[in-house]
Amino acid sequence: MKMLINHPFHLVNPSPWPIITSVSTMNLMVGLLKWSQTMNSDLLLLSFMSTSIASYQWWRDIVREGTFQGMHTLQVQSSLKLGMITFILSEILFFTSFFWGYFHASLSPSMEIGSSWPPTSIIPFNPLSMPLLNTMILLCSGMTITWSHFNLLKNNIMTTQNNLMMTFLLGLYFTIIQSYEYYQAPFSLSDGIYGSVFFMMTGFHGIHVIIGTWFIIISWIRIMKNHLTKTHHLGFEMSAWYWHFVDVVWLFLFLSIYWWGK
Repeated sequence: MKMLINHPFHLVNPSPWPIITSVSTMNLMVGLLKWSQTMNSDLLLLSFMSTSIASYQWWRDIVREGTFQGMHTLQVQSSLKLGMITFILSEILFFTSFFWGYFHASLSPSMEIGSSWPPTSIIPFNPLSMPLLNTMILLCSGMTITWSHFNLLKNNIMTTQNNLMMTFLLGLYFTIIQSYEYYQAPFSLSDGIYGSVFFMMTGFHGIHVIIGTWFIIISWIRIMKNHLTKTHHLGFEMSAWYWHFVDVVWLFLFLSIYWWGK
């Protein structure tokens, strides 16, 4: 969030992008639901374009104010960190609701699904195949982004760039494997509570991986352009926080859905 701040030379104006991005994201979810029900993708494509444009404009303003205009004082940085922490906490609650629904259905399965979990008609994934591979990929990506941050603090720019690019490639690899897993899934979203919960939880996590991958590649580009230094890299630090959050959520998904719920 941007704040109105008194500055000796500049004034940070209130930004329209947070509310525009919020409305565009809401429309994006409505468009996704509409597409899943009617196969009409007009609203989905329009809202995706508006969300992308608003996000780009918001990011551009933040980079301009923090890097070129010197607006990100210590007080502003503290506010930005608090905003990111609050956002991650809201995401934790978001996934907590999904886990609540999953354990509610799995610990007391109804008669309609055979009083068993997984339901009698569902063939679950082998947790030691692609799910385990994806787990190792995300764990490795967590190590590479941590190593990248460590090298940035040591001012080893080349090593920072290499490890950050490795993190991006691992995130991209994770998305490709999960897409292939969906392609060959023996059940679908419409296969009762199991299919709904499985694709809802892993799908939303996949969306978060894609968003985190964008955070990382933008940080990599900014390092290439000398925007980030060992003393001024708040954007990179926040992308690392978000990526570690994605890693932890996947560990809970793997243990509960793939391993315990097989």
